[in-house]
Amino acid sequence: MLKERILTAAILAIVVVVAVLGLPVAGFGVALLAVVLLGAWEWARLAGIERNRDRLLYGGAVLALVLALWPLLGHSGFVGGLMMVVVAFWGMALGWMRRYIEQPDRRDRIAVVAGAGLVVLVAPWVALVALHGQFGPTSVLFLLLLVSTADIGAFFAGRRWGRRKLAPTLSPGKTWEGVVGGGVVTLALALVGAGVLGVSGHWFWFVVVCMVTVAFSIVGDLFESMVKRQRRFKDSGSLLPGHGGVLDRIDSLTAAAPIFLLGLYGMRG
Repeated sequence: MLKERILTAAILAIVVVVAVLGLPVAGFGVALLAVVLLGAWEWARLAGIERNRDRLLYGGAVLALVLALWPLLGHSGFVGGLMMVVVAFWGMALGWMRRYIEQPDRRDRIAVVAGAGLVVLVAPWVALVALHGQFGPTSVLFLLLLVSTADIGAFFAGRRWGRRKLAPTLSPGKTWEGVVGGGVVTLALALVGAGVLGVSGHWFWFVVVCMVTVAFSIVGDLFESMVKRQRRFKDSGSLLPGHGGVLDRIDSLTAAAPIFLLGLYGMRG
């Protein structure tokens, strides 16, 4: 199982690096859209949409929203305002998860979960494509490395020292010790990234942005876990051997990407 997981992760890493660095902004947007549509198919199932026709219609709604927003991605004022709305959504998601912890038998309505999915799926697409176009592909690659490294650090720190559960109702495997481990590697990578990305003059705020980004990556992960638990699903799908579905690989990015982009906007002024 572990070998399968590592092999899948290695292949995905190669594909991602080639797509991020080798494709122009439009090509990157198309490639990322394909991932988002696969995620939409899975999210529809998590929301309780069972019929394939209805799941395709849900994917069509996600596609229509992406295509409507695409021409506006060059306007940083619009994108920044949209990211603020998305951050507000993730703030509400924290309350949503708290309610679930207090009432674990509660199941949200299909329309509510499906509506949330539009934000969860479309917002990171907007953030990543805008990040690629306005700050360059290196910034996208750094964000992906930041989130994945924090996740790996949290995993191994949790396995070695994990005692206190972070949110056992939502994700029993996560611990506060893992969060600290992920934070340590995040701090180290952020300091390196400040030099590589040429933001050394604002290195302190860049580190803050990175730390907040990783904190929200945990929120995105826990939110998907909550939705899966409401439907009694272990994974969002089975497309990726050893990893589950597409959503299981991008859940952290759903909240992290908008926060990171908004943070860079704030640094730029």
